[in-house]
Amino acid sequence: MAGVFDVEVDGVEHDHGLGHHDEPQQFDVSKLSPEEKWRVEHARMHAKHKGHEAMHAEMVLILIVTLVVAQLVLVQWKQRHPKSYNLVTLFQMWVVPLYFTTKLHWWRFLSTWFIFSVITAYVSYRATRKPLACTTPRLVYKWFLLLYKISYATGIVGYTVVMFTLFGINLIFRIKPEDAMDFGVSLLFYGLYYGVLGRDFAEMCADFMASTVGYYSASGMPTKHLSDDICAVCGQPILVDVSEEGIIENTYRLSCNHVFHEFCIRGWCIVGKKQMCPYCKEKVDLKRMFSNPWERPHVMYGQLLDWLRYLVAWQPVIIGFVQGINYILGLE
Repeated sequence: MAGVFDVEVDGVEHDHGLGHHDEPQQFDVSKLSPEEKWRVEHARMHAKHKGHEAMHAEMVLILIVTLVVAQLVLVQWKQRHPKSYNLVTLFQMWVVPLYFTTKLHWWRFLSTWFIFSVITAYVSYRATRKPLACTTPRLVYKWFLLLYKISYATGIVGYTVVMFTLFGINLIFRIKPEDAMDFGVSLLFYGLYYGVLGRDFAEMCADFMASTVGYYSASGMPTKHLSDDICAVCGQPILVDVSEEGIIENTYRLSCNHVFHEFCIRGWCIVGKKQMCPYCKEKVDLKRMFSNPWERPHVMYGQLLDWLRYLVAWQPVIIGFVQGINYILGLE
């Protein structure tokens, strides 16, 4: 049965292509195009909120004040208690999108989220075991480095599709602009979301593994003496000399003269976000170590990650808090 409803547009400044009438008009929803349906809903919204300007100004003021106060609280929390802040933010980054995508029935995202969660949970479980198996550090860093590269490639493809759509190149392939833009934005979100989430999990695993091995401690004092032929990240022997070309991986020597397996030090610096020697805490010169700019954690990328964490993890919580205040005050 087709739905029919009344729309009062008299007195509204925007006619939205429907015109002004003295009496409410009846519209059969089933006979309207998607654009006409949007115009009707827009007209209904204007009619519903007409004369509520003071209430709307009060709601905007509540939103602005809440955002400012929340930002100050989060900054102080991050500075004073970084571990608890990072842990709570990581948990919310993990579960908040799950709630919204389940509600919206986005099964494609839910499928990728489930696969990521299962593999990452297994890897994290291996990284937190004591005693630490000799193969665990490599397994952890290989997985997160693979995830890092996949998310990077996905984000680049998504960004490229968005730019091509803005320049109209999608029309050459007879692809609708809205379809191309949706595809590009989705890929960009997937790349950034899993890139940030993977790096945060990797940082947590790196701390657990390094403290378990014993060459690195959070206080900065090594708990074991490091031999010249031992990797301080995984605790396993160095089999390839620094001057030799390895079959599987090379050996890296930092400016402090400590040597490490390639996968270990790359995972420590790139994925685990540790920009210092795992043993002596000397600053790592990543520009000399890696030629790919994406592999060098820099200020702009760090700011992007912080913004994305705030957007995904905390913004829904703040908006929900604002809606709760409006409900208590009787604002609509």
